[in-house]
Parts: sequence; structure tokens; C-alpha cells
Amino acid sequence: MDFDRKESAAYLANLLAKAASRALQARADGSGFAPGQFPVLLELWSGDGLTQRELLDRLDIEQATMANTLSRMERDGLVSRRRHPKDKRAQLVFLTARGKALQETALAAASATEDALFQGFRRFERELLLEYMRMVLANLGRDPRV
Repeated sequence: MDFDRKESAAYLANLLAKAASRALQARADGSGFAPGQFPVLLELWSGDGLTQRELLDRLDIEQATMANTLSRMERDGLVSRRRHPKDKRAQLVFLTARGKALQETALAAASATEDALFQGFRRFERELLLEYMRMVLANLGRDPRV
């Protein structure tokens, strides 16, 4: 069987992820965060003061990627890191006032991106596609975080 990228779910998912990231970046341009930082911000807006390990587990990314992302976020004044009071090896990651202030703008940019992604879809088509995406993630052993 020949591989046809136009019929490949993995290939199309990769294209979609890149396009969605670019669309978010365009809508959030100048607001003070990069698309790669958005998942970290979402987790911290849900519960500030997480360890780097907790962020790694929740976001399922590589340690080096997380370390670089947090360093950039700290440099940009979005987060601060403090020693864990009980585990001297761990650091807790907290949003700064600037990181907290981004929430409304960032979520509005994300919402506008979602609207653009699903332009022309009927509500049930959107819901169905999202459900299929969750099923594919589950098939791959990934918790779709429903």
C-alpha cells in the first residue's frame, strides 16, 4: 500500500497543529506570549504554583522543552519560580501579575482561533470532529483531558 499524505490522519493533524498555532500567534500578536507558552499559561491559570514535573505530566512534553519554555517565560516576566518548601530539588512555578493579566487577551485570541478553525461547520459537525479527535488520542494512549 502506498502512503498518501492527503489521506493520512497523522500528516493532516500535523498540518492542522501548525496552522492553528500560526493562527493563534496572528490573533495574539503583540499581547506578550508565544503560542508555545499558551498551554503552560492555561495550566497555571487553572492552578497556580505547580511544579515543573506537574506541568510536564499535564502537558506531556519533554523536560528540555519545558525548561526552555519556562526560562523564556521567566525572562519575559510571565512566571516566577520559587523553591518548593518541602522538596528542595523542586521549584514551584507561579504566574506574575503580567502573566495573570494576559488571561483575558489570550483566551479571546484562542476563542477567535477556534471560531476560525470551525468556520462553516454546523454545531454538531464541530462536536463530532472534537469527539473523533478525542477518540484518536485515546487510541494512541493519550488522555484527551476531557
